[in-house]
Amino acid sequence: MTSSIPTPQRQLHIQAIGAKIFHSVNIISLFIMLTSGLQIYNANPVFGGRAGLHIPPIFTLGGWLAGGRHWHFAAMWLFSLNLLWYGIYVLITRRWRRRFVGVNDIKALQKTQNSRRLIYAWHRIIYTAIIPILLLALLTGIGMYKPAQFPWIVEMFGDWQALRIVHFSSVPMVIIFTFVHWILGKKAGGDQLTESMFW
Repeated sequence: MTSSIPTPQRQLHIQAIGAKIFHSVNIISLFIMLTSGLQIYNANPVFGGRAGLHIPPIFTLGGWLAGGRHWHFAAMWLFSLNLLWYGIYVLITRRWRRRFVGVNDIKALQKTQNSRRLIYAWHRIIYTAIIPILLLALLTGIGMYKPAQFPWIVEMFGDWQALRIVHFSSVPMVIIFTFVHWILGKKAGGDQLTESMFW
């Protein structure tokens, strides 16, 4: 009579409902801001003026400048409020202790040979680094949205054109973060971890 050794079951990843809502709303609002932002960009490209590179209509939202602005600013409010409530949620629940970079993560990069520990350390570093990028995108966006009310934001970056360039530059940063965040999530917990962030 032979005894079979039970195979260990894969760990189930369960995310808090707050994290699911945050990630889902973020994906929707970022997609709307990206496509509508490209519509706004087409009206007067940051690089090259009106003769600069234009984005094909299939990648834009709004149909024209005013339509793109309406979609962009509506999604901006959705994104901002989502970011605000999640920040409060993270502080109250103390999730920041497990989600954001700490001294131990920096030490792990220097000393550990454990690949999984390195993945978690890099994940927290990337997760933390996106915060100033998002705040920069919001700050420059507000400066472009209401330059008369917030002239000091424009002055911080020198002039209007510099403000537009910085704001536009935040787009590839967010896209790169999303891709790296997804790759690290797959390495840490596979597709199940990624899916648990949304449902």
